[in-house]
Amino acid sequence: MDSLTVVFDLDGTLVDTAADLVGALNHVLAAEGLRPVAYAEARNLVGGGTRVMVERGLKARGRLLPATELERIVRDFIAHYSSHIAEQSRPFPGVEAALDALALGGCRLAVCTNKLEWLSRRLLDALGLTARFAAICGAETFGISKPDPRILRETIALAGGHAVRAVMIGDSITDITAARNAGIPVIAVDFGYSEIPVAQLKPDRVVNHFADLPEAVFALAQCGPSGAVDKANSRFTL
Repeated sequence: MDSLTVVFDLDGTLVDTAADLVGALNHVLAAEGLRPVAYAEARNLVGGGTRVMVERGLKARGRLLPATELERIVRDFIAHYSSHIAEQSRPFPGVEAALDALALGGCRLAVCTNKLEWLSRRLLDALGLTARFAAICGAETFGISKPDPRILRETIALAGGHAVRAVMIGDSITDITAARNAGIPVIAVDFGYSEIPVAQLKPDRVVNHFADLPEAVFALAQCGPSGAVDKANSRFTL
């Protein structure tokens, strides 16, 4: 039987990256002569990828730019962020223990993010997490971004898994929609960057600490998204 593939979003799910991302955003806003965005406001701008965050930040300051100007600012953002990528970013509490428990339970692990793959790898390298994942896929890996379900399916395939034996872990409507569209059960963490409480988005499970994640994954693998017990997955028990 194929092992279960557990696919994680990155920003706001595995790693609390908001401080470094907001720092990069305010760096490019300052270069444009614009006021910085407060951390509490900017934290919820994270999650759609670099371009989306820059667009949202500019919009918050009433600035709409033509595509060529926007691309220049995005490049400046990436250059600054890549040089400061893990100054304040840290894994959420309990991440490494949860990854250990999942691996011990026979799961293969992967990352599927709208962050650029090379930035994702740089971040995970800096935090010593890269080797834990069979695949790390970002916006440019397949030229697709969440919520398009194809990026999730392709990530699972690259990790050596199958979509029928997978669970998605995320923090936003983007992750939940991608999983739903791929027909894959999804667990949401409630400490990420969602603009609304994730429980309202109706994932299959919600956890508020990584200590609760392995049990939720194995339970969901048994039941599937419909809640019906799947006897084929009955070996995934704690």
